[in-house]
Amino acid sequence: MSENLKTTKFNDGTEIPIVTGNEAWAKLVTPAVSWYNNDSTENKKRYGALYNFYAVNTNKLCPAGWHVPSDAEWWTLVTFLDGLPNAGGKLKEKGIEYWKSPNAGATNESGFNGLPGGYRSLAGIFNYIGISAYWWTSTKFNESSVLFWNVRYKLNFIYRYRSENYCGFSVRCVKDN
Repeated sequence: MSENLKTTKFNDGTEIPIVTGNEAWAKLVTPAVSWYNNDSTENKKRYGALYNFYAVNTNKLCPAGWHVPSDAEWWTLVTFLDGLPNAGGKLKEKGIEYWKSPNAGATNESGFNGLPGGYRSLAGIFNYIGISAYWWTSTKFNESSVLFWNVRYKLNFIYRYRSENYCGFSVRCVKDN
């Protein structure tokens, strides 16, 4: 997909709970979705939703025929885009309409249209809109953490980290083979 997922329903039609409260978000061990700063009017269309990994792990988040990419699939994309030092810029949307200046290396030559939707922290706090983009993989690091990918406004680089299941990150879906 060339934009972040925005759905509030699983592909079986079941509603994904929208959780607005920071304390409630921090205590979750079930699927949830939110909008940055709980503002769907401003942030849904532009940046998409932020999902916890419990939503990703259902394998019902993406539309039928699509899936959340594994870490290996992200590595394939990064390798195709000339590796960690260069892939970030090739994934980021050009310009500074949504990205903080300088949005280093942004060419979007991949057509990925990466936007800095920020994230929701372990404590339910929203951070880094306009500065960074975070995307879940479907690959667990261990029982309580999962691998994700991140790009930032200051660098052309793309980063791979791990995070706890209850953070809120963006999701991109990949068409099934």
